[in-house]
Amino acid sequence: MVTEADILQALHDVKDPEIPTISVVELGIITHIKVENNAVEIMMTPTFSGCPAIKILETYVRERIEKMGVESVVVKTTFDTPWNTNRISESGRAALLKHGLAPPPKHDGYFELDVLSDVACPFCSSRNTTFNSPFGATLCRSIHYCKNCLQSFEQFKPVV
Repeated sequence: MVTEADILQALHDVKDPEIPTISVVELGIITHIKVENNAVEIMMTPTFSGCPAIKILETYVRERIEKMGVESVVVKTTFDTPWNTNRISESGRAALLKHGLAPPPKHDGYFELDVLSDVACPFCSSRNTTFNSPFGATLCRSIHYCKNCLQSFEQFKPVV
């Protein structure tokens, strides 16, 4: 019989298809796991309401847990537990850096907009960077440029 801890550990294998260095657990989108009579229910919350990867992630999560031999797996996406960037674990922040994304700053439920322009380069750690656009490849990213190493990079946007 699998436990919630077993499920959580297995979900570390499920990577975000847009950022394959970070798991759904590290990203903080798993909000609830229930195991009862060899049936599993998992609740997820997307990083942004229009996240194009959420249906793919539901499938990846379900397929990973089905491999554990449980009788049934139900994966639901809900906004009952709102996601914010403080839900990203420390290992998740390191995974974002490994992918070349500047991680968002921690916040206490509020931040000034100038936090978007004070971003360390994920390649050389310089803060001699510029904020070029709030619109990156996906809704959760903004575009920046490092004047030291001359690299363009994206930051995972802070969300309260």
